[in-house]
Amino acid sequence: MNMNQVTLPVKDMAEAAAFYRKMGFLQIVDSPHYARFECPEGEATFSLSLQDDDFVNGSVIYFEHEKLDELVSSLINKGFQFEQRPTDMSYLWREAILHDPSGNKIKLFWAGENRLNPPWRVEQSQ
Repeated sequence: MNMNQVTLPVKDMAEAAAFYRKMGFLQIVDSPHYARFECPEGEATFSLSLQDDDFVNGSVIYFEHEKLDELVSSLINKGFQFEQRPTDMSYLWREAILHDPSGNKIKLFWAGENRLNPPWRVEQSQ
């Protein structure tokens, strides 16, 4: 089984789509109430769904990039605001945090081998 995509709720589709395109994602579907994006690396996609009513999204979307510090610097140069600059975390990931215009939390990270094989991994694949 492979995860296909994650859909994030947004308050303003045009503003949200422009935000993700500016981050470097390729928009592959565009409608007034729905947009889908392809990640610059790999085959993962994610989508946006317009929500007319107020919402609270407690989810966090993670995007992995090996050269995290360079990516964050380039995004700062484009005007993106970060809640947290790249930081080494206790769980062996390096993470930066920002929010999209609708308040969805985004973590840009690099974990290397620790993403799938942390020292405390419980089960091994067969």
